[in-house]
Amino acid sequence: MSHYLIARIAIHDREEYSKYEAGFMDIFSRYDGKLLSVDEAPKLIEGEWPVTRTVLVEFPSEESAMNWYQSDEYQKLAQHRFKSSEGNIVLLKGF
Repeated sequence: MSHYLIARIAIHDREEYSKYEAGFMDIFSRYDGKLLSVDEAPKLIEGEWPVTRTVLVEFPSEESAMNWYQSDEYQKLAQHRFKSSEGNIVLLKGF
């Protein structure tokens, strides 16, 4: 069953965040994920969306998503994201 990761990220240091971006696809591509959307200007339909970047990713399973997220190589890279932004990330089950 597909799982979808949604990340809402408020970037406050673009230079540091660019280090995260530079290494992201190299690691991500090894974990069967599919990058569906990266948007810095989504159309707000209702409520508030106080973030600078929204990311939508599809994985074939919860296991593949967590293998990527918890991998040593991703966690090392993610330190740049942690230093340069605040985020909320959820993993949703598909139908």
